[in-house]
Amino acid sequence: MSKPNAARRKDNEAFAIGRHIRGSERKLNLVAGLIRGKPVQKALVDLEFSRRRMSNEVKKILESAIANAENNHGLDVDRLFVKTATVGRTLTMRRFKARARGRSSAIEKPFSNITIFVEERAADAPKKKVKKAKADAGAKKAPAKKKESAKKEGGKKEAASKGE
Repeated sequence: MSKPNAARRKDNEAFAIGRHIRGSERKLNLVAGLIRGKPVQKALVDLEFSRRRMSNEVKKILESAIANAENNHGLDVDRLFVKTATVGRTLTMRRFKARARGRSSAIEKPFSNITIFVEERAADAPKKKVKKAKADAGAKKAPAKKKESAKKEGGKKEAASKGE
């Protein structure tokens, strides 16, 4: 007997899948990158004012994930964040274009899939991570003092060379 499939989501998650979106996965991944890790309200605003053509499709899928979270899983919409937005490749329509002297050239029209996971978490959770990152950045500034002392030593050497 085979094992049952593991649950695809946790208790505080919901997801939606968009299939056969007209456009390449590289272009769709640029739009998905706009919303990763953001609160869903901010992600919706970013998609609304994005100038990319596929942002409308991604917005519909994000709204579907939000509706799934609220209606199917009972999650609080105000505490939802975009956990992941993964993009994959699907079919490619192949066409041809007639060219000069009886030749032809291939035209490929790719399609893509996107899966958006939203997660319910506390509103203060991301802020703690940002503070840790700032503390790490302060620790990296310590070697800058060594450069200043090296400059001072260089100035002494220049003065010594002028004195010769």
